[in-house]
Amino acid sequence: MVIASSGTTAPDPIALSEQTGKVESAFSSAHQTSTASQHRKPVLEDYVFYAELQRASDKASDEKRKPNIGDRLYQLARGILPVDFDLNSSTAVEAQTEALSDLEIEKVNAWRALRQASWSGAFYLCTTDILGPFNAPYAFRQNGYVPGTLLYVFMGSMAFYCGGLLWWLYVKLDSDRFPVKSYSDITERTAGKSLRFLVTWLVFIHMIVNVATTSLSAAQSLHQLAHGHICFVVSIIVWIIVGCVLNQIRTLKRYSWLASSAIWINILVIFLSMGFIAHSPPNYASAKASYGIPAGPVIKQAFATYPFYERINGVMNIVYAYGGATIFPQIIAEMRRPMDFLKAFSIAQALIFTIYIVYGLYVYSFQGQYTLAVAFQGVSRYSWQTVGNVFNLISTIIAGGLYGNIGLKILYVNFIENFLKGPPLLSARGRYCWSALVIAFWWVGFIIGAAIPQVQTLSGMVGAVTNMQFTYSFPTGFTFLYLVQLDATAEDGAYVPGSESKRIDTWRQGSRWRRGLLGSAKAKRPMLQLWKWFNFVICLAALATAGLGIYGSGLSIAAAFKSSAATSFGCAAPV
Repeated sequence: MVIASSGTTAPDPIALSEQTGKVESAFSSAHQTSTASQHRKPVLEDYVFYAELQRASDKASDEKRKPNIGDRLYQLARGILPVDFDLNSSTAVEAQTEALSDLEIEKVNAWRALRQASWSGAFYLCTTDILGPFNAPYAFRQNGYVPGTLLYVFMGSMAFYCGGLLWWLYVKLDSDRFPVKSYSDITERTAGKSLRFLVTWLVFIHMIVNVATTSLSAAQSLHQLAHGHICFVVSIIVWIIVGCVLNQIRTLKRYSWLASSAIWINILVIFLSMGFIAHSPPNYASAKASYGIPAGPVIKQAFATYPFYERINGVMNIVYAYGGATIFPQIIAEMRRPMDFLKAFSIAQALIFTIYIVYGLYVYSFQGQYTLAVAFQGVSRYSWQTVGNVFNLISTIIAGGLYGNIGLKILYVNFIENFLKGPPLLSARGRYCWSALVIAFWWVGFIIGAAIPQVQTLSGMVGAVTNMQFTYSFPTGFTFLYLVQLDATAEDGAYVPGSESKRIDTWRQGSRWRRGLLGSAKAKRPMLQLWKWFNFVICLAALATAGLGIYGSGLSIAAAFKSSAATSFGCAAPV
């Protein structure tokens, strides 16, 4: 286990947008012109050139840092864009601010000063964002020992690969002059503004459904703590109100230490529940309420024989288990050394994979077909359920607050500020708009959660619609699009900072498409072309899997209403 030093602060993925309103406005202007004199929108050549300058500047300013695998991976696809500039010259740092006004230079320097987080802090936030171990046993129930294990290995490997792609795209496109602040920025630079709009709203939908899911989980814990004497829909309302109060705080800085503590709380619940489950029969009553199966001997299967849609839902829960890439660009944006993110992510992913496999196999081996979607609630003794529920309430409300804050800021910046031209978030008037938005956001989450009370089926749908895209489809697809555009520049005139790009053709001509899709005859890189098309194939496979997951989750949700005791806006709990 890697732990941060006492002086490390977990990075805040939204802190940049909160602390630097002036920086935002300055870079909004910078995004409209690559230089003050050119008055044109930046193109890929601008992003790639200034990102190269940024990485060269970072390397020169940190001579004590030893090269690692991240530095070698960064070399992929370098040298394709013709450039008429010495990236290692003493003027590299100054080139970032060339032709900017004094105010814009001041904002660039302020942005540089905000990159303070260490790799250990990034490890904490990655682990907190991704780790959700209590659905792992349910995934083994739905798939069996062999498919469950293979799927966790395969999807974990693919999630690690795709997370690495997001980091690679970040370091290839980010600079002080054109900073990458979110997933949407990577989207716009590789796929255009139209897709940026879609991705922005998918992120928002992802966050609000996460709020609904965490509210359901907390409501189930509260319902069990009250011995079922409280209506389940009222349990959800309690946590919606708590969420409304928590999210009146507009900054995530106050959540930083809570985010790291959530990891240890989850690990504590894992070890406690493993001990409880080993000395307790399954929770037959909850299994009957959830699945409609009577008490009997525990049955474990190497290959599950449940209906097809149930197995698909189990697969999508594994997909959902590795989700978290949505805010990776925001984590990297706050790191002092963006090249070190790969180290933090690697350790986090190894820890998460180990927990999923060990905990999932352990619980399923004891409880078989009676394994519940929230595994620690599968013990039959009420006192042991209470211990798990109390700790889960704490970690769940931390997660709900994080998801709510991220989703609210996405909505506020894109809808209130940009579309309605409303007041800045941190202004006095912004406080009133924010408070009203918090209430509306959480109550929409309540409607979603109360209408679909089965936690596991809702998680499967989220995995298919959003997590599958942010974790697998988008990183591979955007990498393919980036490489296509980069290859197309190989025969253009040399790029000169502060001047128009010297393209020899346009995307309306077949020659540029041919060069982009198949590579340039001047730059023969067959392995790079294979890698480019490998990402394209993986993107298509991920999209197809997402479609299958949406179908399976829809059928599973429909079946949940027939077999479960819970109903929409009802008093009966799903477990």
